[in-house]
Amino acid sequence: MRHSADLKDLLHSIHRKSYPTYKSLRGEYQFRDYILSIDHVQGDPFASPSHISIRIPRKTAGFPETYCKNSLTRITLSDFLTRQFEQQVSRFTFRAKGSGKSGLLSVSHCGQEVLERTACQITDKDIVSRFFIGFPANGRTINATELEKILFEFLPVCVQKAFLYKNLNAKKLEEAIFLAEDQAYIREQLKRNSLAAFVADGSILPRESGISSRPMQDSIPFRSPDTLRVTMTLPHKGKITGMGVPEGITLIVGGGYHGKSTLLNALELGVYNHVPGDGREYVITNDTALKLRSEDGRFIKDTDISLFINDLPNKKDTSCFSTEDASGSTSQAAGIIEGMEAGSQVFLLDEDTSATNFMVRDSFMQKVIAREKEPITPFLERAGDLYHKAGISTILVAGSSGAFFHIADTVIQMDSYHPLDITPMVKTLCSQYPLPEASAPEFHFPQSLRIMTKAASAAPRSPRRDSDRPDRLKTKTHGKDGFSIGRQDVDLRYIEQIVDTEQTASLSLLLKYAVEHLIDGKRTLPEIVKYLIKELDQKGLGFFSNKSYISCGYASPRAQEIYSCFNRYRRL
Repeated sequence: MRHSADLKDLLHSIHRKSYPTYKSLRGEYQFRDYILSIDHVQGDPFASPSHISIRIPRKTAGFPETYCKNSLTRITLSDFLTRQFEQQVSRFTFRAKGSGKSGLLSVSHCGQEVLERTACQITDKDIVSRFFIGFPANGRTINATELEKILFEFLPVCVQKAFLYKNLNAKKLEEAIFLAEDQAYIREQLKRNSLAAFVADGSILPRESGISSRPMQDSIPFRSPDTLRVTMTLPHKGKITGMGVPEGITLIVGGGYHGKSTLLNALELGVYNHVPGDGREYVITNDTALKLRSEDGRFIKDTDISLFINDLPNKKDTSCFSTEDASGSTSQAAGIIEGMEAGSQVFLLDEDTSATNFMVRDSFMQKVIAREKEPITPFLERAGDLYHKAGISTILVAGSSGAFFHIADTVIQMDSYHPLDITPMVKTLCSQYPLPEASAPEFHFPQSLRIMTKAASAAPRSPRRDSDRPDRLKTKTHGKDGFSIGRQDVDLRYIEQIVDTEQTASLSLLLKYAVEHLIDGKRTLPEIVKYLIKELDQKGLGFFSNKSYISCGYASPRAQEIYSCFNRYRRL
């Protein structure tokens, strides 16, 4: 391995040469406290920046071994270090001058959720940090003096302040680790106490704005109704109280702008751990929970939606239903079936974003349109069976139809952001206003043995332009909302529990890996997803990379999002 002095000599030798000469720097260099690796060099100063990584021996970093004892603490420590490193590099970005992206220093930007990322990973021996540097140039001529400034002046300061335990705020790090362990404890208690979710007293649920996930200042702290309050004794924080949302069917109601959707949003993101100070640190939801909604126009392939939709006038088989352009009702039916296939134990729905004809049919409509003329079995008539026969709870925000009161096990009214348990009152009223008897078809478990195959191309293309050939698939992420793979776009706008662009980037590479290596006309979708999750657990986020290095810019998605992504790829 070369030494840092060799890197400095190389920089001097290539100063003012043409930009491609920077590629001669690739390799590893031993610095005092870490190994610097130049993994990929950008083609010119206007291209995507160069990929850099550093490896710091854990002994040098000096963190307590208890902070690296399992995957939970390692991910939490990695998240903490990434945030520290970002704070440091932001002080130096673009302080080295030049053309295009010259002088850029960039690392993953972490939100309020704690995610496993390639930006920082902890192995048995090292702490590995990955980031980007824009190699400086004047025009397209190397400015090695400015890169030397970055690598030998700026970067060592950032590493010292972000990755050495002696230089960090030990109390804040301990707070992050302890919080993660407390959050994991609450998740275990949910299962033991038959709860779908928990919202701690004092939580701040409203967010700063529609484009900010930070807590709103001066907002009303959450306080549980007495009848739903549960107490837990956490390993570190000690005794904590809050609202336990029981398994079964829970209805959230109330006037407009009183906090119904705010509570549901907190619950849908409660599948992730949150950072200290977020306000929702102790809003914990069953980690398989899936937010569902209608998606007009989405792609559906070979999905058994007959639990909800049958006897279509065109005689189309709904036990193996496919469409390029789903309606609101068929898309929501498919979402539920796909969620069952993904192993979700809680469904989260908002009446405002659901297909009305899928959710409920009132008594007058049933009088006008006879049951045998209506192919849809509404969710109202299936929610009870989903819980009692499939073990899947429902948390539903409702604002227009009173029919949902009749199926609810628990009813929470949001009144100016204060939750009230109105279940007894609702049960009394329901007895006074009974629903007409429903005659839903018998419940059955959908068939979920879909074999994954690659669709044949619709028309022949020139081999030189065939970007969909497995050995030439390219991916491009379009923010958080989707990506392209080959010539196909995968639309993830309505997968509302994706919280970071880096999760979308990971989904694109997981799908690419599956198309290139796993989809063979024999494996089922669950078999492929289970394989991918096993590989992620054992080998980390880099297993799907076909490069000789792992780059910054990827975060781990849940199994639910992997299923959702694959189900929206139109070439399967």
